[in-house]
Amino acid sequence: MKLLKEEKHELNGLTVHTIQTSKYKTNTLILKMNAPLREDTVTLRALLPYVLQSATASYPSTTKLRTYLDDLYGATLQVDLMKKGEWHDMTFRIDVANETYLKDTTPILKDALLLLGDILLNPELENSSFLPDIVEQEKRSMRQRIQAVFDDKMRYSNLRLVEEMCKEEPYHLHVNGRVEDIEAITPASLYEYYKKVLEEDAIHLYVIGDIKQEEVLENVKQIFALPAKTTRQHRGENESKKIEKVNEVAEKQDIKQGKLNIGYRTNIVYGDPGYFALQVFNGIFGGFSHSKLFINVREKASLAYYAASRVESHKGLLMVMSGIDAKNYDQAVRIINEQMEAMKQGDFTPEELNQTKAVIHNQILETIDTARGLVEVLYHNELANTDISVEDYLEGIKAVTKEEVMAAAKQIEQDTIYFLRGMGGEE
Repeated sequence: MKLLKEEKHELNGLTVHTIQTSKYKTNTLILKMNAPLREDTVTLRALLPYVLQSATASYPSTTKLRTYLDDLYGATLQVDLMKKGEWHDMTFRIDVANETYLKDTTPILKDALLLLGDILLNPELENSSFLPDIVEQEKRSMRQRIQAVFDDKMRYSNLRLVEEMCKEEPYHLHVNGRVEDIEAITPASLYEYYKKVLEEDAIHLYVIGDIKQEEVLENVKQIFALPAKTTRQHRGENESKKIEKVNEVAEKQDIKQGKLNIGYRTNIVYGDPGYFALQVFNGIFGGFSHSKLFINVREKASLAYYAASRVESHKGLLMVMSGIDAKNYDQAVRIINEQMEAMKQGDFTPEELNQTKAVIHNQILETIDTARGLVEVLYHNELANTDISVEDYLEGIKAVTKEEVMAAAKQIEQDTIYFLRGMGGEE
């Protein structure tokens, strides 16, 4: 199977990744900036990309910037925040038409690179600060994003599990920042943080599509003149936490359906020898509709409205999420524990193993079917300082044995059980 080739170049203070392909209908620019999660910067960082995408010196209002995107044959601009292990990532993405198919000779990819450079390096300022109106508007939006997590009880319960489980670790911080920090942010303080970001962040630019690599690199050289990097802060290493006793936390709110979330330490992160086995473990345990949690907790025992698990690849965590009635709490915890023990004992069939590998294989191929998905797969390597190609990943999954899955399962330790329940006795 022929997969796409990534080439990397260090230019002007950023790493440029080019992927030449005619597979996608559009050309895509994805700028990723990462820095360690920190209490004193998490809220500033969560606000910054939204302010940067709102106005540049060339397009000094949101309306003008969006009008220009329309002029670029309906190009789209999106920003996003992610937490990957103890890294806090900002992402800027521009999708543009493939100029090969346009009737005129507009250098649309170069125009998109110029716009991305403008957003990153040339924000609209007033008195050496960001525009007060835009900062206030984005602070309001930020409050709404944080409130939206509180209102969505599935997301809220997962957030609370992480807060309880990782109290003493940077990972407990929320990707959208802290509501209590928002009021104190000023246009000037945010601008000071922005200057620090340009100096210290690791910055990766991915350019994917029907592109000419030499032209892309020449354009990047001209457009992205970033400050010389100072010594970059490093995230703390994932230290293995000694679990003396499982932490049980219960919380009451006015809800009808309880949320049971259980957190485990996997003691395996992306790039470790046991990582592929951990992915296969999760697929059999709770990752898919054929998994043990879905079949035994939801289908057979009819205890849960949903039951699933997911892995945090760069922090080494496994999270179980389920929706249950409060009266079923003890039974649900017991059955989930039984499924974990079954995995450690190798109580799964060759059919389950092979089916899970096939689903993961298809999931990876489906993910890289979009430029955005391909970048997310490749970007794991930058965070883990390793080099696993998509082919290596697929081969690694294919080669996992039953014994390796059991070995990965035996490294997993339960850390915290969090239960969000209703206000009534049984609800």
